[in-house]
Amino acid sequence: MGIKDLLRFMKPFIEPVHIKKYAGKRVGIDAYSWLHKGAYSCSMEICLDSNSEKKLRYIAYFMHRVNFLRHHKITPVVVFDGANIPCKAATENERYRRRKENRELAIAKLKEGHIQGATELFQRAVSITPAMASQLIQILKSENVEFVVAPYEADAQLAYLATLEAEKGGVVSVITEDSDLIAYGCPTVTFKMDRYGNGEELVLSKVFDSVSSKPSFRSFDKELFTGMCVLAGCDFLPSVPGIGIVKAHSLVSKYRNLDRVLSVLKIEKGSQMPEDYTKSFKEALAVFQHARIYDAEIRELKHIKPLTEQLLQYLDEGLDFLGPKIPPSVAVAIAEGKLDPTTMEAFDCNNIEPAKFQNSVETTDNSRQASCFMVFSSHKTREKRKTGTMSMKQVVVSTESKYFKDAGLEKLAFPVKTRPKNENMVLEETPLKVPNNNPFKKRKFDEMTELVSSKGEDEKLEMSCVFPDDSQLTFPDNSSLSDTGKLEISNQIDSIAEQISMMSEVECCETLCINMGSQESVSSKPNRVYSERKRGQNVKLKSSNCNRKERTYYGRTKA
Repeated sequence: MGIKDLLRFMKPFIEPVHIKKYAGKRVGIDAYSWLHKGAYSCSMEICLDSNSEKKLRYIAYFMHRVNFLRHHKITPVVVFDGANIPCKAATENERYRRRKENRELAIAKLKEGHIQGATELFQRAVSITPAMASQLIQILKSENVEFVVAPYEADAQLAYLATLEAEKGGVVSVITEDSDLIAYGCPTVTFKMDRYGNGEELVLSKVFDSVSSKPSFRSFDKELFTGMCVLAGCDFLPSVPGIGIVKAHSLVSKYRNLDRVLSVLKIEKGSQMPEDYTKSFKEALAVFQHARIYDAEIRELKHIKPLTEQLLQYLDEGLDFLGPKIPPSVAVAIAEGKLDPTTMEAFDCNNIEPAKFQNSVETTDNSRQASCFMVFSSHKTREKRKTGTMSMKQVVVSTESKYFKDAGLEKLAFPVKTRPKNENMVLEETPLKVPNNNPFKKRKFDEMTELVSSKGEDEKLEMSCVFPDDSQLTFPDNSSLSDTGKLEISNQIDSIAEQISMMSEVECCETLCINMGSQESVSSKPNRVYSERKRGQNVKLKSSNCNRKERTYYGRTKA
């Protein structure tokens, strides 16, 4: 994908950068580059068309990156690929053939029980379809993230946006993994952005202005630079045998004229150079310079740069190699994600529920979802227990979207389920599963309520608390006890309630400690961080036990 070996060749001009550099600005996103990376984690489910929720992990990956940019006050502008242009047909056919072969090999490996080998092959076979992009678009719409579907190449659309002012919808940089953006003349490109926001930046103006850096581009202009990229081999035209990026740079630097370079190649390569190579070269060069893009201001297609008279005379057969013309109404529907750009059929958005896909990116909060403690941390609650009354506190959960414009990373780790607007959900007596690592094992709340409701007023009730060491503390019915016994049990209940309250507070604090290294996906769970207070108590307990043993030992020795 992109210009072969171009990034390695341009390494002297690439500098490390952190995405926070663009705080307060608009940045373009090559959607399919992130979709491909996100699909690696669920490639098997995608290739086998599984109904598992794991199939939607690519959406979780993408939205995590989007919200990471928003956290740094960056406005993302997501651009999707459209239909394939005719001159890219050979490349797409070859990619389809390789993906099909890898899928067949992966299924064979899977039948043999070789899961790891099958997974690697599925990753090579996975393909991002317009339907998958449409599912992501529904999420972007619900989160008010700006996006556009290009009529053809997303790289051309992004390069066009990079030439506009911010007031007209322009962007200051483009995040991608595709080196084609350099050939399109994009002023600033950020490659290989990781989960921490670190990446590699190339500023095209510095390439032409550099005096001491090697290779030198002092004698180049944008047309010569693009011509060098086409000679080295691109998606629109394979290179002549024996011509790579180094040789292409050498030829362009020496002759400084693309027509002379083509003439020299024809003499040097002879029969190795296809007969129609010159015509194909002119067309590929025209794609990088005059590709059709969508203009949101006039709401129709246009060229990145106006076509010259010389080019129109040379290409007398028409401009279909740039992609067929599209009526304005159809172009608008494609740009807004309503039409499939390849089949021109409308997406069935009525069957796509954004909430369904948002559920796939939700993480599990162990301290809230997996806990079934009966916590008595409130003073009022303890007073009600003493007087024999107890009320169930209703918890109102906000229904706001879990993705906010300036959301922090903590909101990515603990998203809230999305509900319809102006609607609140009341959590009542909902039984939850007990995790294996809970410090206390107590009866589930529904069992307690059923037990209380099933007993009559004259029947005796008991409440028990079971600890990890299998010790059990049972409280009989208060009606059979004296005033002194009731006071002792009340004191024991208060003591246990304070311990449970303390443990619940520790659990809550632990889950709020987020390891920044674990933010690869919003589906990741936070690492457990043990409380210093709890660790200190354990150390004191061990120390007291050791001292007690030593005193006993020396007492026996003296005896």
